[in-house]
Amino acid sequence: MTRGDVTDAEWELIGPFVPVAAGGRLPRRLRDQFNGVLWRFRTGSPWRDLPGRYGPWQTVYGRFRAWALAGVFEALMDGLIAEAGSRGQVDLALVSVDSTVARAHQDAAGMAVSGEVLDALEAALTEEKGVPLERQERVRLRVVRVRRASPTRQTRRAARNANASAARAGGGRPGRARPDSDAPGAD
Repeated sequence: MTRGDVTDAEWELIGPFVPVAAGGRLPRRLRDQFNGVLWRFRTGSPWRDLPGRYGPWQTVYGRFRAWALAGVFEALMDGLIAEAGSRGQVDLALVSVDSTVARAHQDAAGMAVSGEVLDALEAALTEEKGVPLERQERVRLRVVRVRRASPTRQTRRAARNANASAARAGGGRPGRARPDSDAPGAD
């Protein structure tokens, strides 16, 4: 085991979430392949640079892709958080979101929220402020949609075509006289 690989204690928690095919032979190096996936994302290296101790990079990538499509990593994260919560090792007061990173598309306004989620959000807000929602100060927001004045693809193409046709008619770039013409300043 090298630095950064999953320890035996960690694998005991992770192993049950990593699926094994119901039929066929069992993978011999499942833990090594999992460590290979972790190595790839920890280092940011291309898959082809995966060290040989984790197995062929094609196998590790194929295993990663299958796990990602099957939702293994989401189930693993949920399971590990639940396990840590049952041990009392999770402090959700430390969770924060940096608004400079959490971006939304301009059309994302007006999200539909179920009543359950809305009740949970209201309860969290009441708990954070220490005041019931009905007595909290109302915040008025004004949404402004900014339109860019950038030219569209069609107007850029039309301007390019106009410049090209002017250049052909004038024999060169617009605003410049050809040296063999009778225009003033063409010596």
